[in-house]
Amino acid sequence: MNNQNTIEKMKQMHLGGMAEMHYTNTNNNINLEYTIDQYVAMLIDQEWENRQNRKIKNLIKNAHFRYPATIQDIDYSANRQLDKNTFERLALLGFVRSHENIIITGATGTGKSYLAQALGNQACLMLMKTLYYNTTRLMDHLKLARLEGNYTKQLIKIAKAELLILDDFGLSAFDNQSRQILMDIIESKYDRSSIIIGSQIPISGWHEIIGEGTIADAILDRIVHSSHRIQLKGESLRKNKLKQK
Repeated sequence: MNNQNTIEKMKQMHLGGMAEMHYTNTNNNINLEYTIDQYVAMLIDQEWENRQNRKIKNLIKNAHFRYPATIQDIDYSANRQLDKNTFERLALLGFVRSHENIIITGATGTGKSYLAQALGNQACLMLMKTLYYNTTRLMDHLKLARLEGNYTKQLIKIAKAELLILDDFGLSAFDNQSRQILMDIIESKYDRSSIIIGSQIPISGWHEIIGEGTIADAILDRIVHSSHRIQLKGESLRKNKLKQK
């Protein structure tokens, strides 16, 4: 048997993980230590793991996070009233499976974006399609999509995500067009998938920011009542880090 031909055929069949392991094993005679069944199982396990890792890498890339954030690196010691047990339960992602939402509020610099993106990264690791957006930029992007005639396509993309993260919610007041866009997004995801919203504005102020009472009521009814809430306290973590330098 020509091992090199076998390896080349594996590569052409897009079995790169199997090809790499088979090449290494044959060069080091490791394959001789296993039965045929054991060896085939080992190659298949390697290929499966490689494909899973590629999926995760692509999900993280396509989520467009602003920076890498992980559950393991969250600082619970800061005086911001973040309960470790509560957050780690959320990190199990049961809220995504139940199509529930999370609202994270707090002053600037308290770590809202990091927490939201850490949950998003965890969702990607669990092979859940995730999208991260700055809310104002998303509104601008979808306004342009309307002009270009691909608004429905963009909305479908957002609707298909199992987890949508809307960061910096409410920094800009919603005009008529962005208000309707927000309503379309919320309606497309309601009871079908999950949203994480990060905002400096307390929930009590959202009605005024969204504007137009009837639409605001409809949006908030769909977001707030099925949400887990995290309200961060304390000073900016960024300021504290600068003080320590």
